[in-house]
This record gives sequence, structure tokens and C-alpha cells, in this order.
Amino acid sequence: MRKLLNTLYVTDENIYLTLDGENIVCKADNEVKLRLPFSNLEGIFCFSYLGCSPALMGKCAQYGIPISFISPSGQFLARVQGKSRGNILLRKRQFELFKEPPSVLLQNTVAAKLANTRSVIKRTLKDYPQTDEDGELSGCIKKLTDYIEQVYNEENPTAILGIEGSGAKAYFDIFNRLILKQKEDFCFVMRSKRPPLDRVNAVLSFMYTILTLDYAAALESVGLDSYMGFYHTPRPGRESLACDLVEEARCIAERFVLTAINLKILQADDFETQISGAVFLNKDGKKKILTKWQEKKRSDIMHPYLKQKIQLGLLPYVQSTLLAKYIRGELDEYPCYIVR
Repeated sequence: MRKLLNTLYVTDENIYLTLDGENIVCKADNEVKLRLPFSNLEGIFCFSYLGCSPALMGKCAQYGIPISFISPSGQFLARVQGKSRGNILLRKRQFELFKEPPSVLLQNTVAAKLANTRSVIKRTLKDYPQTDEDGELSGCIKKLTDYIEQVYNEENPTAILGIEGSGAKAYFDIFNRLILKQKEDFCFVMRSKRPPLDRVNAVLSFMYTILTLDYAAALESVGLDSYMGFYHTPRPGRESLACDLVEEARCIAERFVLTAINLKILQADDFETQISGAVFLNKDGKKKILTKWQEKKRSDIMHPYLKQKIQLGLLPYVQSTLLAKYIRGELDEYPCYIVR
């Protein structure tokens, strides 16, 4: 089993990463701010435009440590990763299978997303039943349950995606009800992506980006091509397969964001608003959310298929491995992750 190590998140825009022997060195104005051995790292997320030295990138590629470059506003720019692992026959089979993916693969993915979305609402209802006095939350749960049934009555990909869209709309229509604290500062009206137009959307988009990059690195590590997906249409620059697997795990990011808001870990002054109206986490906000996320990744979850506890941070690697087994024909179906 892969060992979950530390992820280095460089949120200071003035940091430059260099190599010193077997250590990563973080510098600002030629002053060393941090020194870490390679043996303690599994990945680097760099929110700095200054970037890192070619020697460091080469060393990271040699050690299998992916470096993801992200703009200070949270937009993915590029990723540096070593040579692809795995058998070329696995990728060949991936391309053949995903050219016309089995309908059951699409059905299970959408059903898992809707079921996990439903679990987020159920969690709030369990802890705060008073939030459903008008029946809006229980009504949404019923809609999502109906949509799950409809998914398995459709084999047309367009129809399946249409059901998924209806489920997402129903969910985000009541998402503001799940925000129990700081309602004036964190008011959610609708999902806005590029750019996010309020604080809630800013954190959601940020976490989706982080989660997608984790899955992309995991897919590459098991020998799959993260750009060839079965659910999201392949297009230049988008790691479609990583986006596919994130669909079943979005609930983790959403629950995490709600907790950060409701426990007042994040506050209004952790954001900045641009002239265009776009809202992003500032440096302090990113530091808070990434620190808590690193802690969250080390928490244990019970994997429904493996029937054993794993650290949350290992979920992308477990799911990528199961998907590879399915593509190779070792499993009859890909077992999507379902929150229990």
C-alpha cells in the first residue's frame, strides 16, 4: 500500500523552489525559509509565479513527485511529472474501452455522485433536523433518489448526463440551507465557476481543483492516461479521467467546505474581490484551508469495496487502482466510491 506522506503547498507568491542535494529549499529574496528532505514528500502544489529550478523539477521527476503549478487565484496551469508508469497495453485498452464506454460505467458514476450528494444533505439533517422545517431538504433527497432510479432506466449517454445535471441543480438550489453559520458573509445563490462570484463558490472551486490534481497524479501513478476519460469529453488541457473520478468524490470537498464555514475556520477576511467581481481565497485563506485539508487527508475512512480502513488521502490511489483492474478485465465493474 502506498504510504501517505506530506504534500508541500507553496502559497507565498514570492517563494522560489530550488534543489540542495536531497532537499527541497524554499527561498524568498535569497533567504531560506524552509528546507525539506525528498523522503518526506509525495507531491508539491505551487501557487507561486516564480516557480522552481529545472534541477528541482528533474529530481522530482526522478523521485516520482508531481509538481502542480496553480495561479494565486487557484487556476490550474501545468503539472510536471516523471515518465509514465505501467504497461502500454493498459493505456491501449483504456482508449479502446473509453471510445464507446459501457453504459453501466456512466450509470454507476452518476448514481454514485447523486448518492454521495444525498449523503451530504442527510448528514446535515441528522445533526440539525430543524433545518428541514419546510421540507425543502427532505424534498431534495427524494428528488435525488428518483434521479438515481432514472439513471438505471437510461442507456443513452446524453440522457444520463441530463439526469446528472438535474440532480446537481436540485442540490445546489438547497446548498445555502446547509450553511448554518456566518450566513451574511457566506451566502450561496447559485454555482458559479469561471470565475467564482462569491466566497462559497471560491472555496468550492479551489477544493475541486486540489482534488482533481490529486486524482490526476494517482491515475498517472498506476499507468492510466488522465486525459482520456469516459464521462467528460476529452479536450486539450483537461484531465478528463481525473474529472470523471472526482465526480464520485465531490461530496468530500463539499462537506469539507461546509465544515470550514460552519466552524468559522474560514471568515470573510480570508477572501479578496477583484474589480471584475471574481472572488478568490487570499494567502491567509489558502493557508487555512490547505492546513486543514492536509489534516483531513490523514483521517481514516471505511472503504465500501475493500471493507477496510484507509486514510482519506489514499482514496485517489485506491480508486485509480480499481479502475485499472476494471480496464484490464480483472473486475466485472468499476466499484465507485460510495459514502457510508
